[in-house]
Amino acid sequence: MKPVHLPHTLDALWSILKHEPDTAIYAGGPDVLVWRRKGLLAPPSFTCLERIEALKGVEEKRDRIGIGAVTPYCRLLTDASIRSHFPVLIQAMKVLGSPHIRNMGTIGGNIVTASPAGDCLPPLYVLDAELEVSSPWGVRRIGIDRFIKGPGITDLAPGEILSRIWLKKTPGYTLHHYEKVGRRNALACAVVSLAAVMKMNAAGRIENVRLAWGSAGPTVVRSPEAEDALKGGPLSVSVLTESARKARVAVQPIDDVRGSAEYRRRVAGNLLLRLVRFAHSGSCGAETAGGGKRLP
Repeated sequence: MKPVHLPHTLDALWSILKHEPDTAIYAGGPDVLVWRRKGLLAPPSFTCLERIEALKGVEEKRDRIGIGAVTPYCRLLTDASIRSHFPVLIQAMKVLGSPHIRNMGTIGGNIVTASPAGDCLPPLYVLDAELEVSSPWGVRRIGIDRFIKGPGITDLAPGEILSRIWLKKTPGYTLHHYEKVGRRNALACAVVSLAAVMKMNAAGRIENVRLAWGSAGPTVVRSPEAEDALKGGPLSVSVLTESARKARVAVQPIDDVRGSAEYRRRVAGNLLLRLVRFAHSGSCGAETAGGGKRLP
């Protein structure tokens, strides 16, 4: 039986890392338990962050909001500030795993696991998340697009932890949408997912847009070409079709047990086409848009 450390403060954590640099750090641990059972993880000890209150909670400032990396999804789903400012993130967390996973898992864990299929990642990319990384030597900040290097690979150095996620308030976006396609309606790992935020003007034209696809490449995929194809146009089938064509070129999917690369490429564009549903809604659809979809 491997020892498990349960520090209550960051100072206690730094002391553990000093004496046991090879300890496995985790928070909620849904993935860690699976890896351990499969024999893929065999460190000399485990260090759980869930009792460090400094790494939890939501901190609201004038122009941004900070989320403690060890905050569980269930807590964020009921937070008024997150629900008000970041509906796209709420939509993603609502279809992440099951109630048990959402009670146990943490947003920081979803980021550090760095799975291309991570539900929170596409929303955090379109929201331009800035990550706070802490160590005994200080704090640094890095954009999420530079933090995640590849599947399971991050910019964390030995002795560092992800401590907080910073999001800028974006009142200009009038449409927030997250949707994923999976092999079942619940507990589904994304075959492809899409996060989108748009700013529509009074004439119904797209002033600004940010798009991000999950499970369509080694990391979350952004496509400036697909975004540019939308800007200035209405949310119409013809405009979305051209943007979807560019999106299918931008994604870099693979073949695996959940779907072929060609299927993923087609779905990446089709998810964008589905945004035509909101052409005349004039709202973000935080409670009704998005969600997990079963394969046709």
